[in-house]
Amino acid sequence: MKTSANKLNLFSFTMIVVGLVIGMGIFRTAATSAKDAIDPSVYFSAWLIGGLVALCGALTYAEIGSRFPVTGGYYKVFAQAYHPSIAFAINCLILVSNAASLSGVALIGSGYLLKLFPGEWTDIHKALVSCVAIAVFYFINLRGLKLSSMAQNILMIIKIGMILVLIAALFFPDKYAVQETTTAVTTFSNMDWIKSLGVSLIAVSFTYGGYQQTINFGNEVQNPTKNIPRGIFMGIAIIIGLYLLVNMSYYNLVGFQQMKGEREIAYVVIDKIFGTTGATVFSAFLFLGVLAYVNGLLMSNPRVMYAMGDDGSLPKIFAKQNEKTNVLTFSLTVFAAICIIILFFAQEFEKILAFTIFLDCFGMVLSSATIFWFRKKTKHLDGTGIYKMKLFPLMPLIFIAAYLFVGTSIAIDDPSAALTGLGVLVTFIIIYFIFHRKK
Repeated sequence: MKTSANKLNLFSFTMIVVGLVIGMGIFRTAATSAKDAIDPSVYFSAWLIGGLVALCGALTYAEIGSRFPVTGGYYKVFAQAYHPSIAFAINCLILVSNAASLSGVALIGSGYLLKLFPGEWTDIHKALVSCVAIAVFYFINLRGLKLSSMAQNILMIIKIGMILVLIAALFFPDKYAVQETTTAVTTFSNMDWIKSLGVSLIAVSFTYGGYQQTINFGNEVQNPTKNIPRGIFMGIAIIIGLYLLVNMSYYNLVGFQQMKGEREIAYVVIDKIFGTTGATVFSAFLFLGVLAYVNGLLMSNPRVMYAMGDDGSLPKIFAKQNEKTNVLTFSLTVFAAICIIILFFAQEFEKILAFTIFLDCFGMVLSSATIFWFRKKTKHLDGTGIYKMKLFPLMPLIFIAAYLFVGTSIAIDDPSAALTGLGVLVTFIIIYFIFHRKK
């Protein structure tokens, strides 16, 4: 059992929350969110609501983690509160969703990388560059090369640095774009506004993702009753502040209407302030960040497959290790193949985004709903020092309602992505019962 000295203090936990959420999405999804917003009020509301939903979710998962402190908690809560088949299906969905996220982020990096070379680059070119990046790091991982925690820390510093550079662009008002407005944009009904908000939230939800991992820290924080809500509040507040400032920078320097047509939107901002050389350096750093993200997911997700193979949820071959390098060769190969298959069929970031978030909606709604089950079953833990959120059940209900809203918006806006997601879920449940009947 960890002593108080070995547990996370308030500052460390706050930085973990920030690190879990801030990824590479903010350099691309702002343009996607703007494209789906019929008005700037929709756009900025989506980013603010996304942050508030993340706050509700992070607090909910932190309490679940306090009440059920086990390694791999995000997977095991399903087996505990639902049926093992749901745990298996949702865990597989999470793996596919992670593969889709990796593919989407690789496409972001490819778009910025190809900005460095003259020519008309299509989505197919970006997908091919992304495939090459995945393949390169697949072979690196096969050799047993691991990314150190120091490299991850350096990556975090680079990401924060790039965000601060984008925010600094706000101090150049002479570079601001002229905001174009049209009568077609300003005439819309309340229902149009709500529909637009739902679709705009898809990209925002992707950018705010990661806070669900607070479920793994509920028992690792000093004085959890006070420090968990404080750390989450401060962490999410920092993230909302950074994201809103970056979006203000995009809005002011690119222009709301022009944002809709941009993909590598951060490149446009940096090019406007620091010129082509500055934009080139920025793009190179961002691509390095993407490569580190790709490598990190290629390392971590096969280990989830290993755990599932080891406990019998997946065939034992998933738990097989190379005797010389200790690499999880089969699991790594399967995960890399899933990433490339998603790239091959989707090719466009928006298609991968809708598919990823629709899959996430299942996991988010079902996992956060377990708080009601755990509150009832672990009542004896109340008053023992565990974290217990205030405003219950309002916060988990807001979180669940938000993801139901986003999932419904995806189903209306992109039925094929929703049907594919449902098909994947049903397929995994069928596989579970076929595999366990054979056992």
